[in-house]
Amino acid sequence: MNADMALWQEITVAAFLVIAGVFGLVGSFGLIKLPDPMTRLHAPTKATTLGVGGVLIASMLYFFFAKGHLSFHELMITLFLFLTAPITAHFLAKANLHTDVKRDEVPPPAGDRPWAGFESDAARQIAEDKGTQG
Repeated sequence: MNADMALWQEITVAAFLVIAGVFGLVGSFGLIKLPDPMTRLHAPTKATTLGVGGVLIASMLYFFFAKGHLSFHELMITLFLFLTAPITAHFLAKANLHTDVKRDEVPPPAGDRPWAGFESDAARQIAEDKGTQG
């Protein structure tokens, strides 16, 4: 339970903090400089998620090296962040699709059905009924 850490331990924690800071900076810069909402969505969901994850991993390593016990709070926050960020990005992208993109502007899908975001429930049910009958 000694608070003194070896040099390699301090370097490891510092490296995670520096890498996390670089990811956070790149994500923030991308959020400001990218031209439209769909590309701006990419920066915070990818780079900033890795930045916050790096800080939390550095904190977890610090408490392991300095205090001698593993802190699972940071691990749980990291897992929660990695699970929720893509879902949030998907919802934001879908909302942007419905507000800014008209049906005629999207490229045609590969199959015979329209994109799921533009298909009504009734049309989907009719297509599914046709598929099961024929």
